[in-house]
Amino acid sequence: MKDKIVVIGGYGQVGQVICSSLGDLFPGKVYAAGRSFDKAARFAATTGNKVIPIQLDAHDINAVDLLEEGTIVVMCLDQDNTNFVERCLQKKIHNIDISASHDFLSKVRSIEKHMTPLESTSVLSVGLAPGLTNMLAKQCTNTMDQVHSADIFIMLGLGEQHGHAAIEWMVDNIASSFSVVENGVNKQVRSLEDGKTTDFPGKFGRRTAYRFNFSDQHVLPETLGIPSVSTRICFDSSWITRQIALMKKLGVYRSLQYPAVRRSMINLLGKFHLGTEVYAAKVSANGIYNAQSVCYECSIHGQSESFITGKTAAFIAKKLYLHDYRPGIFHIEELFEPMELIEELKEWAAFEEGWKS
Repeated sequence: MKDKIVVIGGYGQVGQVICSSLGDLFPGKVYAAGRSFDKAARFAATTGNKVIPIQLDAHDINAVDLLEEGTIVVMCLDQDNTNFVERCLQKKIHNIDISASHDFLSKVRSIEKHMTPLESTSVLSVGLAPGLTNMLAKQCTNTMDQVHSADIFIMLGLGEQHGHAAIEWMVDNIASSFSVVENGVNKQVRSLEDGKTTDFPGKFGRRTAYRFNFSDQHVLPETLGIPSVSTRICFDSSWITRQIALMKKLGVYRSLQYPAVRRSMINLLGKFHLGTEVYAAKVSANGIYNAQSVCYECSIHGQSESFITGKTAAFIAKKLYLHDYRPGIFHIEELFEPMELIEELKEWAAFEEGWKS
């Protein structure tokens, strides 16, 4: 009987949150998987053995054959290709991916072009950004009659310890150029430039955030039909945010093209923890409501990006485990409603919304 939930990278920061949450709901049905059985076993013991350890290498597509009883795989590791995802789909195993890489998510999305008909469901963009940001944008489209543009703002706490893959992704995108959609037309922009000021919820106040290559801004024009979408980032320290943007302006990050410099930067950021573990995500949407031009804003904030990513992924896994969804490959906002997720997260995250005059 296919009734197991396998979390690959299940003993990592995000994976532990997913496993613990699902283990409480479905004890004995959740597996923490990874290359180290010892690490998986040590973590599983902390759950009162509600979670079961298993050794599995996600880079070996034949490892999927170990998942014959698996109904859902939650992938918490970055992947270089779509081989593992395709193998899961061939085995009719539902798949959830928390990757932030737009290039990878685009490759997964394109699987449907050559693998049809699919008989299982794959959910992408599951986390804070992309993920909750996508759902906040959908809340804007649900509330307004028309959305002409959506500005996404993300604040991250510098005190949180992020995984190695997340730091690599951040470093590799510091000096990147990328395309966004404005009024339905592609426009080339650059990371850490074109700052825009906004009021974050709670005590965070007014901050300037800068463009960054988050995947939500690439996806939402397609999935929600919003003509213009941009995503900007800042940190809990305004001073450090300004210094990071200034170094970009001075060309400091050009040296990241050299492997030794890139490695040094990744190692430095892995040890750098100066600040808090707060996060905040906000979407400010301009459009039409009741035949009037309006601006509607909604936001969510709390403590620990990795924790809320894990809770979001656990919610999606629970829904796939308990209910039938149409087969195919979807971004989170294409299958689920924002307020249902926000209600699920209300114990750990604060939601705010309102009209801006």
